[in-house]
Amino acid sequence: MFLRDDQGYELAGAAGMRRAELRVASSSVPPSHDSRADKLRIAATRIDWVPDLGARIGSLDWWRGLATCTALCLTTWALSPGIRPLVGAVPQPLVGAEWDEARAQGIAPIGQGAATGRRMAANDLVAPLAEVPERPTVDLSATLGQGDRLDRVLMRAGVGRADANSAAALVAQAVPLDDIAAGTRIALTLGRRPDRTVTRPLETLDFRARFDLGLALTRTATGLAMQRKPITIDSTPLRIQGLVGSSLYRSMRAAGVPAKAIESYIKALATRVSIGRDIDAADGFDLIIERQRAATGETRIGDLLFAGIDQGRRKVQLVRFGPGGANGDGDASGASRTDGWFDANGQTERRAVSGLPVSGRITSNFGLRVHPLLGFTRMHKGLDIGAPYGTPIHAMTDGIVSFAGRTGGYGNFVKLTHGGGMASGYGHMSRIAVSSGTRVRQGQVIGYVGSTGISTGPHLHWEVWRNGTAINPRAVSFASAAQLSGASLRAFKAKVARLLAVRPGI
Repeated sequence: MFLRDDQGYELAGAAGMRRAELRVASSSVPPSHDSRADKLRIAATRIDWVPDLGARIGSLDWWRGLATCTALCLTTWALSPGIRPLVGAVPQPLVGAEWDEARAQGIAPIGQGAATGRRMAANDLVAPLAEVPERPTVDLSATLGQGDRLDRVLMRAGVGRADANSAAALVAQAVPLDDIAAGTRIALTLGRRPDRTVTRPLETLDFRARFDLGLALTRTATGLAMQRKPITIDSTPLRIQGLVGSSLYRSMRAAGVPAKAIESYIKALATRVSIGRDIDAADGFDLIIERQRAATGETRIGDLLFAGIDQGRRKVQLVRFGPGGANGDGDASGASRTDGWFDANGQTERRAVSGLPVSGRITSNFGLRVHPLLGFTRMHKGLDIGAPYGTPIHAMTDGIVSFAGRTGGYGNFVKLTHGGGMASGYGHMSRIAVSSGTRVRQGQVIGYVGSTGISTGPHLHWEVWRNGTAINPRAVSFASAAQLSGASLRAFKAKVARLLAVRPGI
């Protein structure tokens, strides 16, 4: 709002309004009624008691406004009730017996000197106890150890012999006690006992008897009663695929493959391809592992079922197919069936892990030689392989132990019969790891390098016979092959179809 005074100046805002009001007020007072009080009142109304201290600094109005502000502040301070200071009283530190008593009863770390067993001083409110009262129930936890028995575990936990035997008998009705895995955690609750001379009764017992079964025992009016708690299990296998990259092992571990499955995968593929030479970084691995998933969230990984590798130019697919029933242990053709890895066509081939049954170097070849101890030339019917004392000796292929013991200059000797007129012998062992009449698998340890019999040092004497005649072991290809047929082949094909239908990562 703008106003124009009689001199022609325009005034705006609050100052202009106030001056205009003063002019109106002065003009409205009749001159005939002026008095001294009226003059003072008019003069007071003309004074601006609260001027803007940010404008016209140093003027008379400014100093008057500053004085008014200062007076108001002093009046406010004089009329204020004031602030009473807070006195921080510090108690005197405890010393001597008082400190020991406070330390014993205080909740403090042991490092600060807390102690237990001290009691407050007795007074009229303290009633001595004849004996410490027992808890009504005791919750305990026990673990089944390797080779341990359920009843012994319960008795060590504090369960009476009668209750432990009754609990073990009830559990045996649901699952064989020997099938309970070592490391199983058992939660049990012991109840109140009538007096301290007897053991506490077993009130409840809860544990996981199998991966798919939980058992709970509770005490009733007639004794212990068992409740079965079946656990739903999903047995869908786990399929993992990926690229070999710079390292097959590292790539498979990064994809989540267990180390045990990687070992089985490499051993299976080693019968068909050379892991270090024939596999490239661009090849893709494919494997399927047994897996069980419980409704409670636990997962259990089993054996390797499928091992494959895609090299572009060719694809290798191997499936584990075991003996018995649907897995095909024998058929109408009468061919022998053993647990092993078969390709997608139902054919298996197992080769030796290396060209020698022991890791070492050949010190004497097959043929005529001068015997190092006897001193005359004679036929050396095998290979001598030098190796450190105690080095494991492996069977070159499947067979049956026809002899295992000590014989003449061969010392500790093992002879294997492989079928088809083939046999092999291993001499000078320090220790034999098999017994006569047992069946051994390719790569199985049958003994350890030694220097028994006529020997100049630790080594293995290895002989091979065909139809009873010794031949050069290096001229023999130790490989065995088998072909599924009939019902076994049909069962195998069905298993291959089921495995290949598994989607990766599910």
